[in-house]
Amino acid sequence: MRFKLLILFLFIFQNIFSQQDAWVYLTDKSNVEESLANPITILTQKAIDRKALHNVAVDERDVPVNSNYILQIENAIGITVMAKSKWFNVVHVRGSKVDINDLINFEFVESIDFADKSLNISKKSLQKKIQHKNKLDVGFSDFNYGNATNQIEVFTGDELHQLNFTGEGMTIAVLDGGFPNVNTMSSFSRLRRNGDLLHGYDFVNRTDDVYANTASSHGTLVLSSMAGYIENEYVGTAPDASYYLFITEDAPNENPVEESYWVEAAERADSLGVNIINTSLGYTTFDNPKYNYSTSDMDGNTTFITRGANMAFEKGMLLVNAAGNSGDDSWGIVGAPADAAGVFSIGAVDAFGDYASFSSRGNSTQPTHKPDVVTQGVLSYLINPNDVIITANGTSFSSPIMAGGLACLWQAMPEKTNAEVMQLIRESASIYNSPTYLLGYGIPDLLVALAQYNEGEKNKDTSVFLYPNPTSGKFSVLGVTDALISIQVYDIMGRLVLTSNVIDADVSYLSTGVYFVEVNSKKSNKNFKLIKYK
Repeated sequence: MRFKLLILFLFIFQNIFSQQDAWVYLTDKSNVEESLANPITILTQKAIDRKALHNVAVDERDVPVNSNYILQIENAIGITVMAKSKWFNVVHVRGSKVDINDLINFEFVESIDFADKSLNISKKSLQKKIQHKNKLDVGFSDFNYGNATNQIEVFTGDELHQLNFTGEGMTIAVLDGGFPNVNTMSSFSRLRRNGDLLHGYDFVNRTDDVYANTASSHGTLVLSSMAGYIENEYVGTAPDASYYLFITEDAPNENPVEESYWVEAAERADSLGVNIINTSLGYTTFDNPKYNYSTSDMDGNTTFITRGANMAFEKGMLLVNAAGNSGDDSWGIVGAPADAAGVFSIGAVDAFGDYASFSSRGNSTQPTHKPDVVTQGVLSYLINPNDVIITANGTSFSSPIMAGGLACLWQAMPEKTNAEVMQLIRESASIYNSPTYLLGYGIPDLLVALAQYNEGEKNKDTSVFLYPNPTSGKFSVLGVTDALISIQVYDIMGRLVLTSNVIDADVSYLSTGVYFVEVNSKKSNKNFKLIKYK
């Protein structure tokens, strides 16, 4: 009997690992010129507007993968299409080595890259002789945070809430392992009531029902740290942001296809106009040891998910990622995609600001200093799928806690790019001038970052500027030396909402948001952005 069981085990083992994962890169796309001439056919208006605001081009990478190519690959013998990426024009497939290699016979297949790198020894013979192109509810001002008070006060996120920067108008995509009960929990009822729980997608099971996958509740816990709300007991760090929920983690397994799911989800987030992606995931080793990465691969440019994250950053989104929980084990350093230069990686400290020993460290392998910053990840307060407030440890939670804070800060300075926001946060942190591989630049101070931004705005043009900006009531035009003719204030739709013939203007009755101010004098005309908060 033992012998038969052993034979059965070996058969199952051999069957599992005879199936390989690979990325199949394609030669071209269809309808590129037409799509770029009419971007609304491939992106939402919110995505187009966000890109325009930050001068991010809509380019060939935004055009979807040729669906006919995907269909032909799906119909190939022994091949299962697991995921796709428009940014890289690639399809992630699973099948035997022989069946995958046979795909090179399609004219539209440019090259094949196996997850098991030992199978790529003869890669040149599988690569076409063409060059691969890699073209690149309204906020409250007085929350009672309950037990979650410290984890937002540590980086003065509560001060931004007092200024009514609560994430309103910002969109966050949460890429994680599962979100059971988010659609029914009372602690997310405020989120649902305000219309801020947007649709989701399960990339693992290919279904719109993101709540049916109960293999993991990790995503529910992560979301609660940003969006959870229990009156007088708990408030997340960005309670008025909007959220997309994407399952990219196949909880029972660890396979490189999860990297492809992640990139596919990031692409969808970009097309939907998402501002911030939070990922409390990391990839280093897999069920099949032949797929494992080495610590030297954590160089910000090697893994598929890291390259995807850098692409997402280039597209204008702010990527916030857990540094990892390997500080106490032999791996030690941050995993992928936290190693990417375009990712804002978050380490963990306790409630007193001391380094959490499990928090993954940075090292000289990464292209930028890692982790970027740290915040509370020890005894973080969260809400579980049963609507019970609990505590848990991990950079999985320091990451979204910080991501929510960043959403509130970016709300206050919407014209700033993702890179500019990241740098302002670093500069506000406690050890900016002497970063370490344990704490990065330290614990940020979001109020300091906002003050630095406001000072910079005031000094952009020393001759004429608006003050105060942001404002909750009046603002003045300072620096006009000749006769002022008029001040005109327009809303984001270009509609004139206020005219003044003096240097002061009262906007207290206007809604919270961004406005455009035109200042006309006899000698010059100047334009400004004005942020109005309640």
